[in-house]
Amino acid sequence: MKEIAKLGLILLLICVIAALALAFTNEFTKDQIDYQRNLASEKARIAILPSAESFKPLSEIDEDKFNELMKGNNGIAEIFAGLKGDSIIGYTFKTLPSGYGGTVEVMTGINLEGKITGVRIGNHHETPGLGANAQLPSFYEQYENKSINSEIKVIKTKPTVDNQIQAISGATITSSAVTSGVNTAIDTFKKITGK
Repeated sequence: MKEIAKLGLILLLICVIAALALAFTNEFTKDQIDYQRNLASEKARIAILPSAESFKPLSEIDEDKFNELMKGNNGIAEIFAGLKGDSIIGYTFKTLPSGYGGTVEVMTGINLEGKITGVRIGNHHETPGLGANAQLPSFYEQYENKSINSEIKVIKTKPTVDNQIQAISGATITSSAVTSGVNTAIDTFKKITGK
């Protein structure tokens, strides 16, 4: 009995030391992790709305509109206006639809002419070699220059009309999730601009 108590105390001490080390590491690295996430988001915004010179959160431009949009938050994580000088030329949206392995971070850029200027996939937990292929240009470039006039649909064969996207082979759920995120961005863009 004495030996079991001794082993229990040793195990407890090891667990406490490990927990303290993890807490310290988390506290020490969280600012750097946040910085890297923000940097990745900024790079994605530049890639999906390349004609913008700078970006500003919608909450800083029109707080009332932003709050109204976020009330019925349909998976919108952030909205930025793309600026050229002082003029808004488009918007970028980060949406969080559910894919096969969990939440998929989808960044979508839309210009004021009503065209999708780019899509990028951020953090996700999709299956490597299948759903993770959503991060490949061969998939996400299908969205570029699509009109926002009709909802985008996923099909398994080669697209025959402008509002169709060909699903990733073996990853229809992920393809549908990304498309859902893009459609959410389109709906939100329409609410902002009244188009």
